Amino acid sequence: MFSSCFFSASPRPRVPASLPLPLFPLILIFALLSSCTREMRGPLAFVSNERDGTITIINTATNRVVSTIQVGARARGIHLSPDNSHLFVALSYPTNSRRGEDKIAEIDVASGSVIAKYDAGTDPENFIISADGARLYIANEDAGTASVTDMKTNHVVATMVVGFEPEGVALSPDGRWIYVTSETNSMVSVIDAQSNKVIKTFLVDARPREAAFSPDGAWAYVSAENGGTVSVVDVKSHTVVDRIQIPGNGEQPAKPKGVVVSPDGKTVYVATGRANSVAVIDAASRKVLAMIAVGERPWGIAITPDGRRLYTANGISNDISVIDTATNKVISTIRAGDGPWGVVIRP
Repeated sequence: MFSSCFFSASPRPRVPASLPLPLFPLILIFALLSSCTREMRGPLAFVSNERDGTITIINTATNRVVSTIQVGARARGIHLSPDNSHLFVALSYPTNSRRGEDKIAEIDVASGSVIAKYDAGTDPENFIISADGARLYIANEDAGTASVTDMKTNHVVATMVVGFEPEGVALSPDGRWIYVTSETNSMVSVIDAQSNKVIKTFLVDARPREAAFSPDGAWAYVSAENGGTVSVVDVKSHTVVDRIQIPGNGEQPAKPKGVVVSPDGKTVYVATGRANSVAVIDAASRKVLAMIAVGERPWGIAITPDGRRLYTANGISNDISVIDTATNKVISTIRAGDGPWGVVIRP
């Protein structure tokens, strides 16, 4: 369930002389609840916090934390349903306790209630929802598989071997292709969403983490943590055509993780992990244009639908950096839970 909305400390309000004292607390509570409701109806960012099993909810118009959802497990991959009404989060217990709780939880955004839990493989880390909202494609880290769960029946209808430690899962804009990264094998598996079969694999640099497609579906970008690169993939042939080296910060090498493409397809943004920055890449020239300093160990990254703001989940500093993409400057830092992992934005 939702916790109460958070409000900044402010001076104690003065009670109007004409207002009966017993009524004032009720009016104040009503005003606060009305404010909370307005903020929850606005554009929101949802952040999964890996170490404390919570979801932080941020109003992106005000950049205020408005609520927190307790999910009670290791929360990592996080996504919204195609209609943005339901939130999904990957829950796992890597200590081998309560293995039956390895699930994908579905949360009703309006009420904050967990309304369903879907079967997954061992230690689900990330997933994607099919374009029609009917299936979950899940990367099961410990199992080395990708599983497909029918959300209507809650049955796993297909399981595919995709290499050791699968993590990143990305869906092409046309809903046809799913890319799954394998950290240990430095490999990407291409799944045909129509047949639920792996139709091709290809190598990228060491320890690939995430993949993201361009809005037109022509290109995909795959981050490689240990390789320090982003591979550019021609989606038509599922072939790597270029590699972009991501610079470090002088003290730490870049460890690329989260990757997102701007809505116009012109810019690629990459969270660099230990280098505590976001790389800004021009998609046309494939050159790094800027490095933006953010919090410690940025992991997940998301962009608003209008392309004006970036949000990074900083796993060590336990906060969210908000970046103005026009200036490539951090304009706000927001406290999150313990171990921010992923972030997704609802318009």
